[in-house]
Amino acid sequence: MARKRKIHSPEFKTKVALEAIKGLKTTSELASQFQVHPTQISAWKKQARTQLPEVFKRGSPPKRKTERELTAPLYEEIGRLKMELDWLKKKAALFDEE
Repeated sequence: MARKRKIHSPEFKTKVALEAIKGLKTTSELASQFQVHPTQISAWKKQARTQLPEVFKRGSPPKRKTERELTAPLYEEIGRLKMELDWLKKKAALFDEE
């Protein structure tokens, strides 16, 4: 029977990656300590090393758009399409009369 995959929290992954980066223990020792495959530890360590420099970049982090900022263009498009539909209905009615 197949085993279910473990889903590790970001905090756990960070803890393991930091221990691996410190280099006080080997990957095999960390694998037995945290009950994680050594390849997974190496992957988390590599990911941490590539993404950590972004944390220390100058400037503010990119702002996330609010719901209003996301939906405003959609409402504008709905209004524009509704006006076009009304105009087309009006013109189609003229052709029906002829």
